[in-house]
Amino acid sequence: MTNYVVTVHEDATFREIASKLLDQHVSAVPVVDADAHVVGVVSEADLLVKEAAVADRAVWGSWQRDRRGVMATAERARDLMTSPAVTIGPDASVAEAARLMRARRVKRLPVVTASGHLAGILSRADILSIFGRPDDEIRDEVIAAITAGELGSSPGHLEVAVSSGIVTVSGELATSAAAVELLRAIRHVEGVVNVRSQLRFPHEERPATVVVGAP
Repeated sequence: MTNYVVTVHEDATFREIASKLLDQHVSAVPVVDADAHVVGVVSEADLLVKEAAVADRAVWGSWQRDRRGVMATAERARDLMTSPAVTIGPDASVAEAARLMRARRVKRLPVVTASGHLAGILSRADILSIFGRPDDEIRDEVIAAITAGELGSSPGHLEVAVSSGIVTVSGELATSAAAVELLRAIRHVEGVVNVRSQLRFPHEERPATVVVGAP
């Protein structure tokens, strides 16, 4: 995530918001209240919605009390913003962030602490940058986790290779169930694009097919 975040107060005017977006070369900013809690997000799109609503009002003269009416008369961030903001916690995984962005159709996620304070902001570019992680670095982390017993397997029976973010694990495990657990854990290592299994289970009479689903 990016730790330095451009924000506006909920009392910020339309002109102040527009100037900040232009000056800071950002397309959206979190909106905070007097206690620095994140209460919403205002974007270029929100400002354009207001301008479109103003144009509609000029054409039609009056309208129902819907969001277009509110936006046309909005002057402050509190009335222009999208609220509540779609946020994520600092301990969430990259996969969780990607799923949330896709589900809520947002381009950025304010990272908010348990107390509601802003800790940073996560963009689509931040998530994609994870997949530029070097293969050697990914392999070292996977091997270190296996060696430490964090992935539930003995390092002496496994080999790990990484190419273009794709991890291939070979060797022997006691059961296919252990393999499923191992491969799913590896899939959550940052930068891993996919996991391939070349594992064998010599002590299992009828080994199950090992399939790793979405993280």
